[in-house]
Amino acid sequence: MSPTAPPLPDDLVAVLKRMRLPYLRAAAPEVLVTAKAQRWDPTEVLKVLLDEEVRGRDEATKAMRRKTAGLPAGKTFSSWREQDSSIPAPTQQALATLEWVKRAENLAISGPSGTGKTHFVEALAHAVIDAGMRVSWFSLESLTAAIGRAAVDGSITKTITKIIRAELIVVDLSRPRNYPDMGIGVVTGCVVRMGFWDVWA
Repeated sequence: MSPTAPPLPDDLVAVLKRMRLPYLRAAAPEVLVTAKAQRWDPTEVLKVLLDEEVRGRDEATKAMRRKTAGLPAGKTFSSWREQDSSIPAPTQQALATLEWVKRAENLAISGPSGTGKTHFVEALAHAVIDAGMRVSWFSLESLTAAIGRAAVDGSITKTITKIIRAELIVVDLSRPRNYPDMGIGVVTGCVVRMGFWDVWA
């Protein structure tokens, strides 16, 4: 808040807290000062304040989805070097549109260690979250362990339902170990339905 922006009245702050509008509340002092100086129409003031609330909620949702997705390293397309990848540039660009995710199509990526598979796939996952969708990232071991625990405690339906809420499910198959037939069978069904199968050589 700038020195020229007076705080909101306590009763208004209380109302905004009760209505759970934290981002509008934070932006309001500055917006109201600007609106008064520039003689905004009241509808413009309301629009700007509501836009701030929507923007804040969207950013908070994305942050929460990144945290719950289980992404490994925070790698995005901002640090991706398209020209260094063995994946043809047109293919990279087509995948980055995310149209295949919206169509619930599957994608398999394989190749030697150190060729940028993790970086590219994680960059796609971040792009999916930025597009307003959910991501679940698993190693083969963590996914089969989750399914195994659910089978033991009777929460298999709840666990599968939670997993398949994601528009993108990534399964890292690096160095696979022995795993229960039931676990991989269920997992394969989920991935085929929801659109991502990541294979690591």
